[in-house]
Amino acid sequence: MLRRLAVIVLFFGVSGWAHAADRPNILLAISDDQSYPHASAYGDPVVKTPAFDRVAREGVLFTTCIAPSPGCSPSRAALLTGRYPWQIEHAGTHASSFPTKYVVFPELLESSGYFVGYTGKGWGPGNFKVSGRDRNPAGPAFNQKRSKPARKGISSVDYASNFDAFLRKRDKNQPFFFWYGCQEPHRAYEKGAGISEGKDPAKVRVPGFLPDRPEVRSDILDYYVEIEWFDQHLQRMLDALDKAGELDNTLVIVTSDNGMPFPRAKANVYEYGIHMPLAIAWKDKIPAGRTIDDPVSFVDITATILAAADVGPPKKFPMVGKSLLPMLESHKEGTVEPDREVVFSGRERHSSSRYDNLGYSQRALRSKDYLYIRNFTPERWPAGDPQKYEKDGKLGPVDGGYHDIDACPTFTFMKEHRNDPEIARYFELAVAKRPPEELFDIRTDPECLHNLAGNPADAATLKKLRQQMTDYLTKNDDPRVGPNGDIFETYKRYSPIRTFPGPEGKE
Repeated sequence: MLRRLAVIVLFFGVSGWAHAADRPNILLAISDDQSYPHASAYGDPVVKTPAFDRVAREGVLFTTCIAPSPGCSPSRAALLTGRYPWQIEHAGTHASSFPTKYVVFPELLESSGYFVGYTGKGWGPGNFKVSGRDRNPAGPAFNQKRSKPARKGISSVDYASNFDAFLRKRDKNQPFFFWYGCQEPHRAYEKGAGISEGKDPAKVRVPGFLPDRPEVRSDILDYYVEIEWFDQHLQRMLDALDKAGELDNTLVIVTSDNGMPFPRAKANVYEYGIHMPLAIAWKDKIPAGRTIDDPVSFVDITATILAAADVGPPKKFPMVGKSLLPMLESHKEGTVEPDREVVFSGRERHSSSRYDNLGYSQRALRSKDYLYIRNFTPERWPAGDPQKYEKDGKLGPVDGGYHDIDACPTFTFMKEHRNDPEIARYFELAVAKRPPEELFDIRTDPECLHNLAGNPADAATLKKLRQQMTDYLTKNDDPRVGPNGDIFETYKRYSPIRTFPGPEGKE
């Protein structure tokens, strides 16, 4: 690793070393599977997120942060590299490898004098070692501290205590970067945890793509319990920095990697799959109490971190984001930089959901008002093939597939009641094949239920966004708009979770 860091220092434009004492600490807190509206700062009436709300109150709350992918590892890889998933080869698919030629920002920070580390989930799932990396791309791990989790399904990693251990190991005069990768609210949950904690199911806002039934409301409450667990550890970290007198010079960034683990959310480029919470504070630099509506991406967060640390980006395989510092340091709110018109997202393979590990290829363009989606493989089932062969070569049960949807009480209910006319439409929304293009007006349809792509009144908007996407993907070398789009199907998957055997019992 030391040799690799030396190479990074030599070739990747690190600057500003003489000003190390003036550079901020950086705390990046990233939950696992949390959609945009599910924080009290955004007005959710049930989930309580005082730490997130504090960061928003003492800094800036963003209303249009879009993840580069609706799946864990490609989204995190995009954040680490500052490049969209289709620009980073294997790392742009779920549970794959991570080529070393793509430099990650924690290495750049470390080579410039930062003390770096992570707790919980860094980059993953996947296998970084087969690519020649000797540690997680998020940095050295601090996961030794453990505690008894409050609920089943919650990790035993004591995130806040590991942050304390990280701070004790660091030279007091050294700026730090810490990646707090909470493993919650990723499934599985303790069933009934939300109700047992006194949360009122009647107050839950059930998204329009899910059936409004008690089983679903209870499942959402259990999801809220784990969001609050993430927030509680964040609060402990903020308190530790406050007590040490270091919070004012710490850039705090709080977000999530992809959307809620429910049907038609996670692993989908609809709003609930890619629209993320985001709050950023830096008391010494950022005017507080503002809300910004400009569309922003994780690749912009990467650029922001490097700009704040006065570290130059890589010259080879350059980052594609634009630093948020100018808008953060301004006193403006609402639309701050009108030239930030659109951001992008996309996916390839998520889980092992089809024979030969085939994926479901999508790209999405999000403007302030619209979401445009291009489905490159509309002949495939978006949630995975419905039925699969078991390892013994026998055909399994109907609805035994759909591996791109996390196992959960909500989806179990939908499958069991799929013949009920009131439930059937929700089941179809989750699993049915989709057209090559989709267009949604987010102002009136944030749950993405009414596809406007065939509406004559929206033809001009569709044409404009289609061209914007094509131009951007072509300029940025997305194989899907060239002759080599199937390259994504060749990237090996590294995960013991879920298999999809073929007729001969082979994947």
